[in-house]
Amino acid sequence: MATSPHRSSIRNRLLKALPPESLDRILPKLVPVELPLRKQLYQPDRPIEAAYFPEEGIISMVSVLDEGMQAEVGMAGREGMLGTPLLAGVETSFVESMVQLGGSGLRMEAHAFRDEVEANRPFRTLLLHYSEAHQAQMIQTAACNGNHGLEQRFARWLLMVHDRVDGDEMSLTQEFIAVMLSVHRPSVTVAAGILQRAGLIRYAAGRVTMLDRPGLEAVCCECYGAVRRRFETVMGQPVS
Repeated sequence: MATSPHRSSIRNRLLKALPPESLDRILPKLVPVELPLRKQLYQPDRPIEAAYFPEEGIISMVSVLDEGMQAEVGMAGREGMLGTPLLAGVETSFVESMVQLGGSGLRMEAHAFRDEVEANRPFRTLLLHYSEAHQAQMIQTAACNGNHGLEQRFARWLLMVHDRVDGDEMSLTQEFIAVMLSVHRPSVTVAAGILQRAGLIRYAAGRVTMLDRPGLEAVCCECYGAVRRRFETVMGQPVS
């Protein structure tokens, strides 16, 4: 049986922002878990069994249409959590949530999460703030997908991933990027080629290496900066 984490071992930045006494209350209810690539954590209209606090890796929230098309509508890494519907007393998920980059995290059973939201005021307040910041990310993602070109959208998405990983190399297959951006694979090849020829990234064999982050930020649309500023305003700290 997995043991509860110690306060000093917590890497999730949302949990680390809690006052010590508030964090100590929930530590016994947190269970370390592996988050392997492509693992489904939530499915549409299915009960939410637990909240997750990633410590390494990235979880994508994906909207799935009847005809089979998929598009990422949000992501969460070590800056956040998965399970915001539970804050409102909603017990099912609207979207599919899957692990985009494998890693690890902390799992809290839904009933324990609801109990702490009720009894642990600093925990509830912090999560409500995060829910607002994450909602801004989802709203801006929808606006970006409907109004900006693929090159700008790809740049925004790469910056968001880069914020949530250590180092400059990211394991991202062409197929997976296409699903996340809701485009066909050849379109990813074209967009990646443009950014690579500009010296901003290196893309080969399912790996993207960030070469010039300031340059990529210059290519990106305003959506990345807007969400980052909103997160800092609401949470009082940057995403990365």
